[in-house]
Amino acid sequence: MAGAPQAWGDAGFTVDGGVVRTGSVALRIAGASAGRGLLSWSLSGTGCCELDGLPTELADGISERDPAPPHANGVVGLDHVVAFSPDLERTVPALEAVGLDLRRVREGPTPAGAQRQAFFRLGEVILEVVEHPSGTAAAADRDAPCRFWGLAFGVEDLDAASAHMGTALGGPRPAVQPGRRIATVRREAGLGVPVALITL
Repeated sequence: MAGAPQAWGDAGFTVDGGVVRTGSVALRIAGASAGRGLLSWSLSGTGCCELDGLPTELADGISERDPAPPHANGVVGLDHVVAFSPDLERTVPALEAVGLDLRRVREGPTPAGAQRQAFFRLGEVILEVVEHPSGTAAAADRDAPCRFWGLAFGVEDLDAASAHMGTALGGPRPAVQPGRRIATVRREAGLGVPVALITL
């Protein structure tokens, strides 16, 4: 992912050699010169590396490693990865075809105006694919590839995370998931990718 390791450290993440680890996930920070956003990911257990446009590398599997270090902001894991698609009817079968486990498709508006979301289970992490809201230019281009958007990290205490991060974190609000709350890290924090913190 793009971004500066110093910015991630300032936001309360433990950074070691340009890597942020949570659970079995290792997030490699490519640096501010890499641009913005999630650049690619690697997965084990998929049949191929063509995921409807999501840049993907095949991994051999999860190697044994020491437990992930604690994070000062209270993050305990990567809850979900968010991607956008102009056409869920195309993207969902493409992801299922390579072995991704579709858990459900949600119908109903999100705060940003999207009407449909598909959720896939990837080990301890969820892939949330959001269909572009109708009426937008992105939704009109039905042939455009699926693309990564952002990350949501799980925290046990969102208020404690907010107190630690100060103005870098926006105000908590109800999440789409019932009974959970979410807050967005402000762009000024310089993480290089859209990030949110969500209660478990």
